[in-house]
Amino acid sequence: MQDRMWTASALALGFALGGFFDGVLLHQILQWHHLLSLVPGITDLRQQILWDGYFHAVMYLVALFGLIGLWRGRNQGASGTVLAGRLLVGFGLWHTTDAVLSHWLLGIHRIRVDSAFPLLWDIGWLIFFGLLPLAFGWLLTRRGGGPGGGRWPVLLAGILAFGLGAWALRPPEGMPLTAVVFRAGLGEDQIAAVLEQAGARLVWADLTTGVVLVDMDLRHRLGLYRQGALLVGGSLLPAGCFAWSRA
Repeated sequence: MQDRMWTASALALGFALGGFFDGVLLHQILQWHHLLSLVPGITDLRQQILWDGYFHAVMYLVALFGLIGLWRGRNQGASGTVLAGRLLVGFGLWHTTDAVLSHWLLGIHRIRVDSAFPLLWDIGWLIFFGLLPLAFGWLLTRRGGGPGGGRWPVLLAGILAFGLGAWALRPPEGMPLTAVVFRAGLGEDQIAAVLEQAGARLVWADLTTGVVLVDMDLRHRLGLYRQGALLVGGSLLPAGCFAWSRA
């Protein structure tokens, strides 16, 4: 039972690492797609970036589950080699699951939604980031090793997972502005009053969807959540993709 729990925890942490990798690279750096890019009826920027934020929040919960399980079983776990193998299997499982479920069965997005040949991108991504890590991870677990992986491999895996998650929270380099999504139903006058109270200078806005870009003191970002904001870029909450969205 303990070994199964340790294995499930390692796979969960690898799965979350795959999700963070996907979110950081494809949603933020390359900006090839959002989570729900191809879902009919979800077309405005506010809805797209909200769901990207929810995606990051779920990955944090999965990573936390994996880390707690690994730490509790650190003295019964397998070697560092086996841990690395299971993390790779989890990483590959994320990309395999995403390809089959999100790209092909549900069709909520593709790797490159603007490509003339989206299936080629899907297949290439599945091979290099799904099937190859799965195969290599399985080989590492077959190599095995003695029990007692100890705390250091778990600590390193945790640092890697939350290091990627923390990196996702940072705004783009050279980006002095803060992106904010306000809740639906908040009027233009109310949004303007909130920004004025926070000392924020409005730079760009789509007030019909509640999405704004402002120049403001970074210390006042968290206060916007008390006044109707749903997501605030760079506010140390799982909204990393949002801070990188192009207006």
